[in-house]
Amino acid sequence: MFDLSNLAPANGAVKEKKRKGRGPGSGLGKTAGYGHKGQKSRSGGAKPRWFEGGQMPLYRRLPKRGFSNYPFKVVYQVVNLDKLEAKFEAGERVTREELEKRRLIRSAKKPVKILARGEITKALEVEVDAVSEKAKEKIEKAGGKVILPEAKEE
Repeated sequence: MFDLSNLAPANGAVKEKKRKGRGPGSGLGKTAGYGHKGQKSRSGGAKPRWFEGGQMPLYRRLPKRGFSNYPFKVVYQVVNLDKLEAKFEAGERVTREELEKRRLIRSAKKPVKILARGEITKALEVEVDAVSEKAKEKIEKAGGKVILPEAKEE
């Protein structure tokens, strides 16, 4: 009869770790399986995956030009109306902190956008960073209110 207290791996499934550099009798003494000299026998001798043997690397051969918006990209945490309907009561205020508390978003520090999937019947006061047009329409139709941060003037 099998019992959790006497489980063991199958015979031959668990091997002992090879002890390198423990003398000639071990079969892995002296050079410990690394051969003689050369880059691969040294500590830290591994080359990165993109190394091309000293040839001018691809990322340096290709021209770098154009514009990248990467550093300015805003990544929103998305919450849909059906989730608000399920987690909030009528008349409540929806803020980043409340959304984080109810585990609808991961962090109250990152911006939040409300999207229009699902229906909403409760009048909620929604104060987030962005709301889709359709979602705003649905929230206001249900008697709610959308408060967006003031646009920064430069």
